[in-house]
Amino acid sequence: MPVTIEPWRITGQPEIDSYVGRWAELAVLLVNVLAVDASHGRRVTPPQTGEERLAAILAGLAAAGRPAPGPAQTGPAQTGHTDTGLTAAGADRLAEIAAELRPLYGAGDRLPEAAERLNDLLARHGAVPTVYADDGKLKLAFHRSGATLVDAWAADMGTALAMVAGVGQGARLGACEAATCSLVFFDTTRNASRRFCDLSCQNRAKASAYRARRRT
Repeated sequence: MPVTIEPWRITGQPEIDSYVGRWAELAVLLVNVLAVDASHGRRVTPPQTGEERLAAILAGLAAAGRPAPGPAQTGPAQTGHTDTGLTAAGADRLAEIAAELRPLYGAGDRLPEAAERLNDLLARHGAVPTVYADDGKLKLAFHRSGATLVDAWAADMGTALAMVAGVGQGARLGACEAATCSLVFFDTTRNASRRFCDLSCQNRAKASAYRARRRT
């Protein structure tokens, strides 16, 4: 029986649905803190060093109410790996991954080209379906056992975005349309109608359009 998505949720598959949402939102967080150069009408400089990137990631996770990374957050990779958490060197690698994921957002007609880069990322980080036991329950992940935290995150984020784009829902990987803002978002509205990263940018765009109409 084929799996269907309506409108972006996987029908009858709440756990898979939760997987897609969780990792797609983490991808949004990393892109926004590591790989954008404009935010809410202002030019910004992405963090440049490993320590700066690490601090930005941890701050972003805290603001989103997500736990700081550690071995427990990597699923089956907890078995046989030596990670003790995210490091500055790992943050540098995540910045490279975020830059690779960024073209998927707001891609429009360029989505097939961006998907080719996503395929490369999935292969490079060893994305593979894996079932592992957690508190006596089987759970699904998409990174190999023994993966590093960075490889595990890259594989799980990349697979989540591939699942969204691969069922014709790539428009839900959005980029803010307000002037001087390149923040991205995962659109969960019913008709994929979201255009802005948040209400402040939406209000800025409306005010700008109003002023333009008054001038004419």
